[in-house]
Amino acid sequence: MSLHLSGITLTYPDGDGYITALDRVSLDVPSGTVTAVAGPSGSGKSSLLAVAATLITPDSGSVVIDGTAATGLGAAGRAALRRGRIGMIFQQPNLLDSLTAAEQIEVMAHLDGRSPRAARGHARELLDAVGLADHAHRRPHQLSGGQRQRVNIARALANDPAVLLVDEPTSALDHERGAAVIELLLELTHRTGAATVLVTHDRACLGEVDDLVEVVDGRVFAPETAATALHTR
Repeated sequence: MSLHLSGITLTYPDGDGYITALDRVSLDVPSGTVTAVAGPSGSGKSSLLAVAATLITPDSGSVVIDGTAATGLGAAGRAALRRGRIGMIFQQPNLLDSLTAAEQIEVMAHLDGRSPRAARGHARELLDAVGLADHAHRRPHQLSGGQRQRVNIARALANDPAVLLVDEPTSALDHERGAAVIELLLELTHRTGAATVLVTHDRACLGEVDDLVEVVDGRVFAPETAATALHTR
């Protein structure tokens, strides 16, 4: 289980020219580790996550997920790779109002090919892992913001992903609940062996991540060199 980005360049049309969203970006995320990606708004963090998720095909470079070269696959192959090997956690949980916490996860487990009985058992295991075993039958309106985000995390783990991509998971939470979510992500990553990329603006919660990179103008820097890049752009 690992994520490897090499020489990723991504551009978007802009009038008569192009904007470079990612400029020769390389990133290695080993199994069982969390790499935090920080940077100012508009720096390219979301583009990096979208490329890693195979939602956008870069102009050049390669994306390798759990040993599979995603950039060499067609649309159907990329969709199958996302369904089977990638878990995604968005800023907002986007839970379905009509489903219980357990059912939110069971749906994803069904898509992964599990039988109804196996899906129910897997959902219970994941809810227990995120500390919500006693809330399995509650619907989203009966859960706090932090609890909804925990269900969101459990749902992303339903397919036992090799790569876990997390976009600003604490943006709607207070500091205490945000820190608890980050701690949970670290614990689950180390336990499951997933390669986790965590895009966040909340640097206060990043003390325990395994690696930290900064994105500035579409390029990836180590934290100690990012300040220089910001001052020279």
